[in-house]
Amino acid sequence: MDGVGYGKYPEGDAVASACKPTLDWLHANAPNIRLKAHGSAVGMPTEDDMGNSEIGHNAIGCGRVFAQGATLVNEAINDGTIFDGTTWADLTQHCVSNNSTLHFIGLLSDGNVHSHIRHLFGMLDGAAKAGVRSIRLHTLLDGRDVGETSALEYIEPLEEKLAALNVDGLDCRIASGGGRMHITMDRYGADWAMVERGWNTHVRGNGRTFGSARQAIETLRQETSATDQNLQAFVIADNDGPVGPVRDGDAVILYNFRGDRAMELCAAFENDDFPHFDRSPRPDVMFAGLMQYDGDLKIPRRYLVEPPQIDRTVGEFLVGAGVRQLAISETQKYGHVTYFFNGNRTDKFDDALENYVEIPSDLIPFEQRPWMKAAEVTDVVINEIRAGSFDFARINFPNGDMVGHTGDLLATEISIGVVDLCLARLMSVVEKAGGVM
Repeated sequence: MDGVGYGKYPEGDAVASACKPTLDWLHANAPNIRLKAHGSAVGMPTEDDMGNSEIGHNAIGCGRVFAQGATLVNEAINDGTIFDGTTWADLTQHCVSNNSTLHFIGLLSDGNVHSHIRHLFGMLDGAAKAGVRSIRLHTLLDGRDVGETSALEYIEPLEEKLAALNVDGLDCRIASGGGRMHITMDRYGADWAMVERGWNTHVRGNGRTFGSARQAIETLRQETSATDQNLQAFVIADNDGPVGPVRDGDAVILYNFRGDRAMELCAAFENDDFPHFDRSPRPDVMFAGLMQYDGDLKIPRRYLVEPPQIDRTVGEFLVGAGVRQLAISETQKYGHVTYFFNGNRTDKFDDALENYVEIPSDLIPFEQRPWMKAAEVTDVVINEIRAGSFDFARINFPNGDMVGHTGDLLATEISIGVVDLCLARLMSVVEKAGGVM
């Protein structure tokens, strides 16, 4: 039940206020305990760092605590090892030798779920120290893991940082941006049009132009009433045109440390065989991610910080014991019950023993269809139980998380009620099959 838990405050607690007789009965009659799912308990740097669905599935899937990406990047920047690595040297020297631009693309936020602005600032300092003379920032606005209209709280210190760096011939500027749920940060192939919009904005410099990021955000917010995560794309331009399209000979760093919403952009930059949209003219650049997001698939090929080395996962253990497994969710969380649950591993451990099922998500705003694909997921699981096709199942209902992130209380209450009904259906069938839930 992704996104379903105990709230700290009664106001706006959709789980507490939803009609959920099944969950209420389970809470009153079944053994239960509260789990700590944030901070050091799940491998985050500090107790102030909230948990998220990536590290939650890592923790469930491996049964142990590993230092997560946020922690590893913090350490690499603080002790300087990120700047001592060959990838950093290759990227910066490439720009110095070619008198070209180093581009940073990523989520501008301190939410510490996909990225942290502190990491970006550290790399900006490192690039300036390495002698890079031209730097461009392509800023994805959060509004999801932080306040929904907090973008200027990050743009302002970023502009101050760039102004401080812009001495002795160094030219650092914001070049483009947009809301993270509108451009670039798609996952699991749910909506490649998002990535195409990001490519057109960041790489080609195509789109509505503004004189500054502040002007873009204030104007688009006033015109559309959209929160940050859904703001339309924008391009920063001066009298000569867009200030930062990606050109041949440039270098690009994707500075998100979390993989699920980073891998599609990696593919757009790296893969020669790419059927999802027309990238032409595709610039010849040196590309790297902050981390390697998938070790099996080598995505990306260049990266700056070694990812967590997660081994001996539950899935691997069960395969070793000959246990047949079902992993199922709709597209929005399919990678969580497969990739993240398996310790950031895409491939199965054993095709004969593992069945991964993805129910395609609808491309409709979640608050407009809060039931999502919960019924379809439940139908498949019930059919598989009756067929006796598996011994162990992991199921993700994304509703609480995905609808909850919209901030629509009524829609989120409905989403919790839907999941509750699906649980009731599953409980009945599991009990008849002599199983444990």
